[in-house]
Amino acid sequence: MVIKHKCSNGVRVLLEKMPFVRSASIGIWIGTGSRYENESNNGISHFIEHMLFKGTETRSAREIAEAFDRIGGQVNAFTSKECTCFYAKVMDNDSSYAIHVLADMLFHSRFDRADLEKEKQVIGEEIKMYEDTPDDLVHDLLSAASFAHHPLGYPILGTKQTLADFSPDDLRSHMHTHYTPDNIVVSVAGNIDESFIDEIDRIFVDYEVPESEERQPAPSFSPGKIARKKETEQAHVCLGYAGVSSSDETMVPLMVMNNALGGSMSSRLFQNVREERGLAYSVFSFHTAFKDSGLLTVYGGTGADQIEELGETILETIQTMTREGLTEKELDSSKAQIKGNIILGLESTNSRMSRNAKNELILGRDRSIDEMIDRIDAVTLADVREVAESIFDKPYSCSIVSPTGDVPAAL
Repeated sequence: MVIKHKCSNGVRVLLEKMPFVRSASIGIWIGTGSRYENESNNGISHFIEHMLFKGTETRSAREIAEAFDRIGGQVNAFTSKECTCFYAKVMDNDSSYAIHVLADMLFHSRFDRADLEKEKQVIGEEIKMYEDTPDDLVHDLLSAASFAHHPLGYPILGTKQTLADFSPDDLRSHMHTHYTPDNIVVSVAGNIDESFIDEIDRIFVDYEVPESEERQPAPSFSPGKIARKKETEQAHVCLGYAGVSSSDETMVPLMVMNNALGGSMSSRLFQNVREERGLAYSVFSFHTAFKDSGLLTVYGGTGADQIEELGETILETIQTMTREGLTEKELDSSKAQIKGNIILGLESTNSRMSRNAKNELILGRDRSIDEMIDRIDAVTLADVREVAESIFDKPYSCSIVSPTGDVPAAL
């Protein structure tokens, strides 16, 4: 059971007790990411994530790292389109120490200008590394093609140009706008009792920043095409279709449909593209849900001389499934795989901590495992066919990274 507590200033605290483990995962989640940026400050959310590790009023960057090494713990962070998370996994009896260090990073980071300039170089190298990874780059290009002129199409890392202009005041201003108490969730899972909630409340209750009134319009899907010429051994292709939001009622049928399309080794894409025709080593599909929209992505990588055939095979597979629907065997198998992934994924404190935080940030409530299982079991062949038609009977976006930089006629 997930226990929820709301501090007087609006910070939400979630705790799920797991008495059968000896560890705890603690995450501070902020409901902000690259979609809340603009053209001039793109990448600032990710930059702040890095800078919170670079020293506080009482700890240097080295001392922050040593604080967790000393107790045999792990600390990390990530930035996505819609959220930023700072988290630690520690032994249960070190939980109090861990939350105090994480809070120190959040509330008292110095944003020293010299550290800022060094970190710009670090993230600059991260951007170069990403550019040198075509199967990652092609997904960023798909976002740009699918959400033209909307921040959901921006790269999470930002660009070398925007990175160069960030100042300590820029970071503080962005945090003041987006790191507000009502936008923060502290999620804990592990061998921790309810008294830990009181400790978190004492740490966070005095954090006061006015609630931001900034709201962002939902993006409109853009069936654009972007191709990048790059000296690669393979051509990398992504197709994008307008998906659904996290709270949409068709989300579960879409999950079942997507799993049958390209979510497993028995999926149609894997069997048709890899097993039957040998066109790709890696081919798959997945759906990314945002608060107000979504994107279903199909990816494949193949030799440059086979990109036309790969595109044709992917589209034929999608069209056949949309027209004919799934078989009973495919439906049952897809449901079983999704349920297995959900249940097996909850065996770690990290996964439970993350799941609970995402439910709260995105849905505003806990969604129990039993509720999810019941919804999956209730999906019918008609539900899957209806959601497939609603998604695939519309124009798609496309991104390509290849040695020629051409978009094949099939796409």
